[in-house]
Amino acid sequence: MLDDVYLIKFGGNAISGKADLDRLSGEVAGLIHDGAKIVLVHGGGPEINAELEKKGITPVKVAGLRITDDATLEVAESVLKKINTDVVESLKVAGVMAVGVPGYFVTECVKKAPIIVTENGEKVTVDLQNVGDVVSVDIGTIEDLLRGGVTPVIYPIGASSDMKHLNINADTMAAGIAAGIKCREMIQITDVPGIMLDMKDPSSKQDVLTLTEVDKLIFDGVISGGMIPKVDACRNALNAGVAKVRMVNGKDPRSIVSDVMRSVEHGTIITK
Repeated sequence: MLDDVYLIKFGGNAISGKADLDRLSGEVAGLIHDGAKIVLVHGGGPEINAELEKKGITPVKVAGLRITDDATLEVAESVLKKINTDVVESLKVAGVMAVGVPGYFVTECVKKAPIIVTENGEKVTVDLQNVGDVVSVDIGTIEDLLRGGVTPVIYPIGASSDMKHLNINADTMAAGIAAGIKCREMIQITDVPGIMLDMKDPSSKQDVLTLTEVDKLIFDGVISGGMIPKVDACRNALNAGVAKVRMVNGKDPRSIVSDVMRSVEHGTIITK
């Protein structure tokens, strides 16, 4: 395994527009200059939703996960490819050797089993259709890129063993890859400063939480909605061997990710 590998995951809610992306690219370049090896995984939920709206397709989500029929999958893959191209270009301008990688090049996925959710007080079973989970990671390909000084930029379209493409939740893809490569730290770039006890009070941000403390916050309703899949992705990465996961704010004017190698209290660190 390689040392000092960090996986950074971000999406359109946290990094939106060229200015945000260029700032992140500059910080990634700084981390690499300081000796880190970086793997980037990005989503694109808001951009996918906007394109679906243009095409008259109503986005449907259940428990924070997108129901992906064939038409939605086609839009998602097209949008993610474009975002990927923009990210790679921004990194190259910042001096980073980067390459765009579809998830199916470095992972094997399976179709996600139907999930049971509660709606209007009743439990219902929902088939997410063309949605998958990561079951294995091609560690060798990722390590070869990193050893060659190349930063992989991965977008979350996976494929089953018969090469049927699947939409993978970007948090799920990031957790699967982070666990596979046993990175030093997985960094979740979000649109909030971290996990806060009161979403209206930034001073209520928690610097460090264990999974047990996170579970209590979910039970108490402090962590809810779209934050739950992000926390579950953190849990999966930790349970699979990642030492710690950090949630940071993509809109932070001071630093998005630069502080992580300098032992600066930044965002919320989650550990087992």
